[in-house]
Amino acid sequence: MGIPFKEYLLAGSTAAVITYLLVGAVRLLALKAGAVAWPRGRDVHTTPTPRWGGIAMLGGVLAGVAIAYQLPALRLAFDTNTQEVLGAVLAAIVLCAVGIIDDRYELDALTKFAGQLTATGALLFFGVQWTVVWVPWGGPDGQYLSLGQEQGALLTVLLTVALVNAMNFIDGLDGLAAGVGAIAATATGLYALSLVAVAGNDPSVYSPALIAALLAGACLGFLPHNFSPARIFMGDSGSMLIGVMLAAATTIASGKQSPAATGSSVNLLALFSPLIVLAAVVFVPVLDLLLAVVRRTRKGLSPFAPDKMHLHHRLLEIGHSQRRAVLLIYLWAGLLAFGSVALTVIGDPVLVLVTLGIGIVFAVLATAIPRLRRLNPRAAEPATLPVTAPATVPDDPPTGPTLPLPSGGPRTSG
Repeated sequence: MGIPFKEYLLAGSTAAVITYLLVGAVRLLALKAGAVAWPRGRDVHTTPTPRWGGIAMLGGVLAGVAIAYQLPALRLAFDTNTQEVLGAVLAAIVLCAVGIIDDRYELDALTKFAGQLTATGALLFFGVQWTVVWVPWGGPDGQYLSLGQEQGALLTVLLTVALVNAMNFIDGLDGLAAGVGAIAATATGLYALSLVAVAGNDPSVYSPALIAALLAGACLGFLPHNFSPARIFMGDSGSMLIGVMLAAATTIASGKQSPAATGSSVNLLALFSPLIVLAAVVFVPVLDLLLAVVRRTRKGLSPFAPDKMHLHHRLLEIGHSQRRAVLLIYLWAGLLAFGSVALTVIGDPVLVLVTLGIGIVFAVLATAIPRLRRLNPRAAEPATLPVTAPATVPDDPPTGPTLPLPSGGPRTSG
C-alpha cells in the first residue's frame, strides 16, 4: 500500500474549504457579540476588526477529521492511533474555547496559562508526549535517550506552552500567523510523510501527517480573509489552536520515533533530522518569543507585557510595508522549514545546502533593501525637472464676487 497522498490532500482540502466558508458567519457573530479588536497603541491596524477567526478554523479541523475517519487508509490512523488524534483535537478545542473568551473579555495572562496547561494535559492524557530524544554524546554518532514518564511530560509541557505563546506573539500583522502556521504545518507534514515511507507505510505513524494536513488546510482556508487588509482576525482562539496542533504534530513526529524507524543508526544526518526539522519549523516564532522575554525582563516588565518591538514591528520600522513584512517572514520561515526537510529526505545534501544558501542571500538582500536605500539616498531620488521661473502674481487679488462659505464652516474630508 502506497502513501495515501490523495487522502491526506482530501482531508486538508476539506479543512480549508469549510474554514473559508465558515468565516463569513463567524465574522457576523463576532460583530454581534462585541468580539472586536479596537486599535491600540501597539497595534498596526487602524480600524476596528472582528476576531474569533479561530472558531472557523476549528470548524474546518473538525470537518477534516470527520472526512479522514471515512477514508479507507486514514481510518487506520484512528484504529491504531485514535488516542493521539483525539488528544490533539481535544487540546485544540480547549485552547480555542479559552481564546474565544479572551478575544471577548481580555483574560489575564495567568488564566490563559492555566488553559494552556490544561490543553497540554489533554495531550499527555492521550499519549502525545516525548519519549525519546537525541543527544550528541555516548558515541561517534551520539545516541537516543529514552525519557521517563516525568521527563517526557515536562519536555512536552515546555514545548507546547512555548509554541502556543510563540504563535500568539507573532500574530501582529494581517496574515502573519496564518501563513507561518501553514508553512510550519506543511513542512512538518512532509517530514511526517517521509517517516511513513521509511516505516513501510505503517499506519501507526499516520497521525502526525494527518494533524499537520488538517492544520495547514485550516490556515490556508482562513488566509484569504485575513491577508492585508484583513476583514477578520483569528484572535487568540486561532493562534493558540495553531500552536497546540503544531506542538502535537511535531511531538509525535520527532519525539516518539525510535532510531530504527528513522534509519538513524546508519546516517548521522538522520540522527539530527527530527531535531533539525523541529528547530527550523518553530525557529521564527520561538525566536520572536525569546527576544520578547529577554527584552521585557531586562526592563523589569512581565514577559507577557505587550510592546511594539516584535520582529514584524522591526521590519516595519526598517521601511517595509505591512504586506512586504509578512511576505519576508514567510520567506524566512519557508527557507528554514522546507530547507531542513529537504536535508533529511533528499540524498544530495550539497545541492540542498547550495540552494538554501542562495535563498538565504536573496532573503537577506530583500530584508535590507529599505536600509540600503537610506544609505544611498541618491538612488531613491526622482529625476529632477528643469526649474522655470515662477509666473508673476499680482500684489492684490482680483476683485469680484465671492462665494459664501456653507453654514457650519469649512468641511474636512472624512
